[in-house]
Order: sequence, then C-alpha cells, then structure tokens
Amino acid sequence: MSGVRKWTWGAAGALAGVVLGAGAAVAAPAAGLEADLAFHGTVVMNGDRVEVKLTPHNDGPSALPDATVRLRWSVALAEEQRLPARCVREDERTVLCGTGALATNGVGEQLDVPVWLKEKPSEVTVEIDTAWGGGATDQDRTNDRTKVLVLDTGDAYAF
Repeated sequence: MSGVRKWTWGAAGALAGVVLGAGAAVAAPAAGLEADLAFHGTVVMNGDRVEVKLTPHNDGPSALPDATVRLRWSVALAEEQRLPARCVREDERTVLCGTGALATNGVGEQLDVPVWLKEKPSEVTVEIDTAWGGGATDQDRTNDRTKVLVLDTGDAYAF
C-alpha cells in the first residue's frame, strides 16, 4: 500500500518532526499571521475499528503552509496501526496528522484516519483539535476543537 506505514507507537518520537514540519520546532508565529482553523467530517465505529474522515478549513485571513490536527480517543489504541503517511502516533490514545497547505478561505485535502482499538468498547469519544496552527495565531479556538461520541453501530457521526 502506497503512503501507509505499519509501526508501533514507540516510533512516534522519530516521526513527529515529519508531521509537525521543520518550522514547528523552530518558527515563532510570524507577526500578523492569523488563521481560523476548523475541522469537519465524520467518525464511524465498527467493533474495534474507528475511521475518522476530516477536512480542514482555513477561514483566514492568512494562508498556511501546513498545520497539525490532533485526534485523541477515550480508549487505548492497539499497539500496531497502519496510519496514513501524514500521520504519526503521539501516545497510546493519540494520533497527529499534517493537513498540508491551507489557502485563505480554503478547504484542505480530506484526511482518512482508520485506527484499531485495543479492545472492543460499545462506544468511544474522539477529541479533534489543532495541535499546531502553522505558526499562526487563531483568535477563535472554539471552532477547531470538538468531541464526538461514537457508538459501535456502523453509523457515521458528523462533526
């Protein structure tokens, strides 16, 4: 499978710089750079598999070269995962994914993030928020943080 990595969460530290980008560790927010990030999509749970499909939005006023979205589950993920190339494991319940470039008043590329849970709960909560905003200031953080309760029904829950 092209673009998919198989690894365990112990490798997250080595790969985190890839997701966050070189600028995340060294760049201070540029003077006047502002962006209003939001994430919309769906979450589906089938047994011990959860799939998040999300699309990043940037309502500006500045374009961003990249940003990072954090997906955190209320339960532990299985040790081994097959994550998209832009995603890395942060810890036992968290995945970070790069959004790619986001134009002003633009919509980014959809991210499809399937994960396996350690156990088979009847429900799970997924928290979605901005881990890194491309060095920009976001004056309205209320629309880039959300929690979704997902039941093991196979139904898509929208956010």
